Amino acid sequence: MRAPLWVFPPHNPHLVEEIVRALNISPVIAQLLISRGFSTIPEIHEFLYSKLPQLYDPDLFPDMDVAVDRILLAIEKGESILIYGDNDVDGMTAAALLVEFLRLLKASVFFVIPKRAALQTSMMEDALSCAQKRNCTLLITVDCGITAAKEIEEVIAHGIDVIVTDHHEPTAKLPHCIATLNPKLLNSTYPNRELTGVGVAFKLIHAIANRWSEKEETHPFDLKSYLDLVALGSIGDMASLKGENRILVRYGLKQIQETKRVGLSKLLALSHVKTQNLSPIDVASKITPRLNSLGRISDPAKGVELLLLKSEEEAQKLANELDINNLERQKIERAAMDEVEMMVLESPELVSQKAIVLASKNWHPGIIAILSARLAKQYNRPTLILAIEDGIGKGSLRTVPEFPLLPILQNNRELLLNFGGHDYAAGLLIREEKIPLFRKHFIAAAEKKLSDQDVIPKLHVDSKVHFRDLTFDFLESLQLLEPFGQENPPPILYSEAVQIRAPRVLKQYHLKFCLKESDRILEGIGWGLAWRKEEFGKIGSLLRVAFTPHIHHFRGQATIQLTIRDVQLS
Repeated sequence: MRAPLWVFPPHNPHLVEEIVRALNISPVIAQLLISRGFSTIPEIHEFLYSKLPQLYDPDLFPDMDVAVDRILLAIEKGESILIYGDNDVDGMTAAALLVEFLRLLKASVFFVIPKRAALQTSMMEDALSCAQKRNCTLLITVDCGITAAKEIEEVIAHGIDVIVTDHHEPTAKLPHCIATLNPKLLNSTYPNRELTGVGVAFKLIHAIANRWSEKEETHPFDLKSYLDLVALGSIGDMASLKGENRILVRYGLKQIQETKRVGLSKLLALSHVKTQNLSPIDVASKITPRLNSLGRISDPAKGVELLLLKSEEEAQKLANELDINNLERQKIERAAMDEVEMMVLESPELVSQKAIVLASKNWHPGIIAILSARLAKQYNRPTLILAIEDGIGKGSLRTVPEFPLLPILQNNRELLLNFGGHDYAAGLLIREEKIPLFRKHFIAAAEKKLSDQDVIPKLHVDSKVHFRDLTFDFLESLQLLEPFGQENPPPILYSEAVQIRAPRVLKQYHLKFCLKESDRILEGIGWGLAWRKEEFGKIGSLLRVAFTPHIHHFRGQATIQLTIRDVQLS
């Protein structure tokens, strides 16, 4: 373990002054906005005060009119429609959203979410049989399909029309189907490239609702009621919380707080989530893991069912099942992590190069994404984790900003059975005998592209602040920047303060600090910093502290405390 390298914000006092004068906000918040890349008053105003009417027109998607025409024709003719979704929270929420909306229009609609705990080389091998069994003549993919050109050809050959809605990076061969809705297509004119799978599905129902409203004087639509699903899927898929995504998630969190979905209400209660002041962190840490556990080790279709259920009794039963699955997933994950730690202990060279590739026949393929994300963050390196079964390796990749994944996957496509995803999170399938060669190529590419500094953990600090400025009013004004999440993280401020008590170890891993700057004393907890206790042991030491301030409630008292991210001897 090593302390991170601090990356300080750009210094632009004239712009800070301009923002403060124009928007009447704190200089610290003005600096925060500059640190986040904002440079003009109009873009800052749009970020802080954007509303639902500022969402983009769904018809900006190429093919949107064709997709809407085909769906409305299917409804008019009484055709059966199959929704085929990915097995994560993004796919589950997208499927639930489309199914619920189309049923509102009296469509005959079914859904299938593949069980992908088992290794499969074809992502849609069960879609065709399900469509044929239900006599479906239209198949709509959600959160998948853009890399499945060959499989979609086979579906179309059996007389079934296909509409692809997806947000993953396309490969060289695109599906030839009725319509393809994906903001990442080269010819896409849709302004928000960062929509999630459920975001694209929401745009589709928005376009259908617009068309329906042109023809009918009355309509049954309340599109706002679907934003709880959009927020769940977007947060679960770690969507960028900027621009349009931020609007969708902000209003979606409000919708979750007052949700009328029976299953979601049961899940919130079971997760001990307080809906008041609900944050993306609450959703990401407590709700989405329970839904994702279905896709990892059980039946993800139950996640869609839970979101659609109307019966209190059935919803409670299914929510309890999700909780049990999540506990089992945690148990499987702990066992795999123990094996990873033993591998590293016995062979430290596995994590000393600029990329990490680990494989095992003992790992459940449903939890490898968790392992790869954890190791990539812990060691700040591109990481590939492979679960091997019956001679096939299923891999999950995570990386650092300086090393996008798709180019290396494309350059080695002849070694792979399949791959897909994003530049910073991807998946692959590979024959076991090809793994050593791919490992060699992957590590060599990382060694060539990444410098020593690239693999040092970074801590980006947003602004310097004095303790006297950390007031309840200031913390309330920070809410302007919410919701916090991917690409809009909670602010990290820093101060120079004197340590007035030796740090105390809490629960073996954490350090509690008592700090004074000028006449103000604040306490804070450094999560995971107990290993550095000796470094900060002296009373009276001047420390530079990076932290996120928060309000702590205890026995009816509210105090300001610090969540400490890192400490340096000043």
